Amino acid sequence: MEDEKVIKGYDPLIMKRLLAFLRPYKLITALALAALLVATVGELLLPVVLQRALDHHVLNRRRAVDSSIELPGDLAAEQQILIGDELFITESALTTLSRADRRAYEESGLIREFQYIVVPRPTDVSAVREAGALLGETHVAIPLQSFSDLPLSMRLELRSEDIAGLRRSGLLFLAVLTAVLVFGFLQVYTMAVIGQRVMMDLRLQLFDHTMHQSSAYLSRNPVGRIVTRLTNDVETVNELFTSVLMELVKDIALMLGVIITLFALNRQLGFVTLLTLPPVVVLTEFFRHRARDAFRSVRLRVSAMNTFLSEHISGMSVVQLFAREQAVTKTFTKSNDKLLSANLGEMYVFATFRPLIEFLAATSTAVVIYFGAGFLLDGAITLGVLIAFLNLVRLFYQPVRNISEKFNLLQSAMAGGERVFHLLDERERIKDHSSVSQQQEFSGEIEFRNVDFSYIPGEPVLRNLSFTVPAGQTAAVVGFTGAGKTTIVNLLTRLWDVESGAILVDGQDIRTMPLSELRGLIQPIQQDVFLFNDTIRNNLTLGAPVSEERVIAAAEAVQAHTFIEALPSGYDTVLAESAVNISTGQRQLLSLARVVAHDPKILILDEATANIDTQTEQLIQQAMKTVMQGRTSIVIAHRLSTIRTADTILVLSAGELLEQGRHEELLAQGGLYASLHDLQYLDA
Repeated sequence: MEDEKVIKGYDPLIMKRLLAFLRPYKLITALALAALLVATVGELLLPVVLQRALDHHVLNRRRAVDSSIELPGDLAAEQQILIGDELFITESALTTLSRADRRAYEESGLIREFQYIVVPRPTDVSAVREAGALLGETHVAIPLQSFSDLPLSMRLELRSEDIAGLRRSGLLFLAVLTAVLVFGFLQVYTMAVIGQRVMMDLRLQLFDHTMHQSSAYLSRNPVGRIVTRLTNDVETVNELFTSVLMELVKDIALMLGVIITLFALNRQLGFVTLLTLPPVVVLTEFFRHRARDAFRSVRLRVSAMNTFLSEHISGMSVVQLFAREQAVTKTFTKSNDKLLSANLGEMYVFATFRPLIEFLAATSTAVVIYFGAGFLLDGAITLGVLIAFLNLVRLFYQPVRNISEKFNLLQSAMAGGERVFHLLDERERIKDHSSVSQQQEFSGEIEFRNVDFSYIPGEPVLRNLSFTVPAGQTAAVVGFTGAGKTTIVNLLTRLWDVESGAILVDGQDIRTMPLSELRGLIQPIQQDVFLFNDTIRNNLTLGAPVSEERVIAAAEAVQAHTFIEALPSGYDTVLAESAVNISTGQRQLLSLARVVAHDPKILILDEATANIDTQTEQLIQQAMKTVMQGRTSIVIAHRLSTIRTADTILVLSAGELLEQGRHEELLAQGGLYASLHDLQYLDA
């Protein structure tokens, strides 16, 4: 089965070919990446903005430090306020001291034990003086315990700068959040546009590729398989661009950004947090292998199930006629049970992975709280930093939780991409010399010159076949089933190419003619009439610039105009799928009218009257006299009554030309044609 060959994990070659479809959209892809970067940075900034609001405006605590202490150079001057002989430094700034230095300074009394609220000096200092404030020229330091005893109005007045700073932080938080929303939307939208455009390009390329494939290729590949490539498999590629690639880049960028931000906030706690992450990597790698096996098993079972259903629903009448319902149901039950087991196996993998990730996320959070609380008590971090760490850890595990869905989509995209490229890599085309058109006028003479051909190597269908049909004459081809009659049509229209010998039209080898010119010159009416789910007019013109008068004239020529006009909407009547709303004979008439409307020089009727009633056959025979005038015609039929008036009859047997002549001449010879005639009219 094909699905067994193509289901795989990540394949760099397939990914490279898929990414090549982004080249026409470099600008919009760059825009999506830029939007992703801004949104990711914004998500990382939110905990930092919250931390700074808490530490610098809500919990704006300062400690008195002896001015003789040599502070590190990274303690900014604006974080130091001198009141008397002492420096008042924020707690967040003091966390930059090493733990040993800070403990030594505290034990020696160089860093005071008490915390202060340091605010700009008010106009009236009497109230703060009573609270034990230390007065400086520009600021006052109020002990934290005394500050809470001040009236609320005074506390609000004293901390007006902190309130303003908190307001600014709130606006900044809202601005960053808005940026995350806007650029997140922009990234999702642009990637959706890219995905849709890539899907459109891929479908067009697949459709164009399929249209130009040879009949040999199309005969080996079921229609359902090709349709699946153009629909389902292309859709999985769309999912790759819209839901996997950018999200994967974002997830990686977010996780790396979280780690960098953790270390930027506090190296010690960042290192402790990092030690909790290796189990996540191990678990994810283990899950990747298990999920791949589970996914493969499910896809194989689904493929087997679809094959079984397709065959048995199509052949349900056979199942019922031979009373095999119970046996088929048992077989289906076994297949269904295997699919159930595969699905449960896949669910087991995901059901195990997700709770384990939640457990590891909770463990990391607990570790951060435990060690962070110790660092907080030691003064190594602030409360804002601890809260920021908790938010960042939550942010880190967010993409990890989604990895199961992303991996499934990546698996599907790889499988779909491989099937799509497998189809594109199969090139079996009829050579088209479209650049060597001679634009000559053709009269329609046909010559088969020593033609050999076989559909399957070693099983010849035509052997050294030679005959000539002069321009404007009608040649009929008869013979038993498998004699090679329809093959003549396929070779003449170059649906297949001869293996040896040549087919000439007016002395020119058809292999040197452009296909569009050849197929405009030769029009077949095949035994299996195909009409599109469209109006009768469009089925006759097939999009070609054919005038209304010419369409009606073609319909009248084949006796089809009367029944078309009798339909509810006339030529605008929409035919149902497979044209089931008209009769078989009417479908044959429309097929004949379509050919006449395109006015070919050479007309081929392949079993044109094989599936119609006698009355309709008479209509066609009457129309044929008009249709064939001035055209070279080849009529292939089992019903000898349709070819009695042919200028020449070619009798084939096992791919060889046994007899050639007019109806009366061949009957007089008493050969194969006479035998066919006798067999057909034995009961007459």
